[in-house]
Amino acid sequence: MNILNQFSVFFTQIGSILTSPGQLLLLFGCTFMGIIFGALPGLTATLGVALLTTLTYGMSLNVAMVALMAIYVGAVYGGSFSAITLNIPGTAASAATAMEGYPMAKKGLAGKALGLTTTASAIGTVFSILFVVVFIPLISELALQFTSVEYFLLAFFGIQISGSISCPDTVQKGWLAGFFGLFLAMVGTDSLQVYPRFTLGYYPLEGGIEVVPVLIGAFGIPQIIQVLKEQQAPPKATKLDKIIPSWKSIGKRLGHIVRSALIGVGIGSVPGIGEDIAAWVSYGTAKGTSKHPEEYGTGCEEGIIATEVANNACIGGAMIPLLSMGIPGSPPAAMLLGALLLHGVSPGPMLQIDRPGFITEVAAILLLASFAMWFCGIFLAPRVVKILQVPPALFMPVVGILCIIGSYALGLKIFNLYLMIPMGVITYYLVKYGFPVPPLVIGVILGKMADANLRRGLMVSEGSLKPFFTRPVALILIIVIFVTFITNTSMYQNFKARRKAKKA
Repeated sequence: MNILNQFSVFFTQIGSILTSPGQLLLLFGCTFMGIIFGALPGLTATLGVALLTTLTYGMSLNVAMVALMAIYVGAVYGGSFSAITLNIPGTAASAATAMEGYPMAKKGLAGKALGLTTTASAIGTVFSILFVVVFIPLISELALQFTSVEYFLLAFFGIQISGSISCPDTVQKGWLAGFFGLFLAMVGTDSLQVYPRFTLGYYPLEGGIEVVPVLIGAFGIPQIIQVLKEQQAPPKATKLDKIIPSWKSIGKRLGHIVRSALIGVGIGSVPGIGEDIAAWVSYGTAKGTSKHPEEYGTGCEEGIIATEVANNACIGGAMIPLLSMGIPGSPPAAMLLGALLLHGVSPGPMLQIDRPGFITEVAAILLLASFAMWFCGIFLAPRVVKILQVPPALFMPVVGILCIIGSYALGLKIFNLYLMIPMGVITYYLVKYGFPVPPLVIGVILGKMADANLRRGLMVSEGSLKPFFTRPVALILIIVIFVTFITNTSMYQNFKARRKAKKA
């Protein structure tokens, strides 16, 4: 299809949805439901898409895609609500948002923070649509260059950058937390040789450490213990007239928005990575290039914009390998792949021949879902901000119940509760002694990918490390990892401080 035909299909699909009251209601309803799924700890975008997939079986393909894309977009954004108001990310993708959003809420600016996340999320999704429609062949070709070696290095870099930006004063603690999460990911049955590792003979551990119970335990339980222990007073009241950010404030950060969107689309187009890595890499880039990095961690608006633009731009990026190669770019996209197969659609190189215009139709649904997400988010923001007026000590038991439900909902396994609570207690003491939580969670998320791809790459090369240095993408990633390590060592920091003192 040429560009003119693509735009014709694009606007026809938009007109079809807007003129159908049933589809329009479904769009807003599923977006609203997605936001709720994202906001509640444990009820992730992946779970939302998975649960909705079974309900779309009797629907037509077009209607099913409206429902699935709407809940996907809403859930990725919805995690920022609990991240900002409670410092408990509803999804892994919103963990980076909590770094700046919660400090803003404690200052009495929760409304402003929610307005920024809502607008930034919508902009990120809209920006990614351009790549889905126009640049899909180029980015698909780039993603095809990744082998097991590149996947391992990318996973390793994700853990490293998360540790670096979560604990800037003593990055070693951040890295140790990340590698602790990496170790937890090793527990369970080995995916390559099907052999149980580190299970201590305990059968339930053979299934491995699930991400959702770790996510809820690591972020939820320490927060509950801390609030009940200190009897914290609620944050300042928020001025609700500042929820919608001005175009002037958005325009000032246009460069940050474009860069974050490019990061989100680029990472999303790499199969198997996901929105959480996009958010952390974008946050780290924003902090590293900022003229005032000391403001990060205290409620920096640029940090919120960077994470939310990136993790929502990752949605469009994840569609690229999914639709062009049949390889999901993120966990929710993997659920979406199952839904497409259920409706008789086979993503891959033949998709544009078998179903011309389908990719463009998906892009149109994404655009409408982003607008629906913005309207629902702005509508919900004043109501969510009122959560801050509830004394935390009264609200935390409710959060605890939601954490239990969220952990149990994943596979309906009681073992997830046995995992969540000890994980929360361990994390509480780690935080108490200065170890950051996000790298630990990122380590659990990326650990299996790093382990399997490192070993697979070494098996293919018969134990040789040559592919790490002869493949261009792998060499670039090694250089980036090395530079990140050097620039975060105490020796380099001392050298930088002495040089700055001499200039002064």
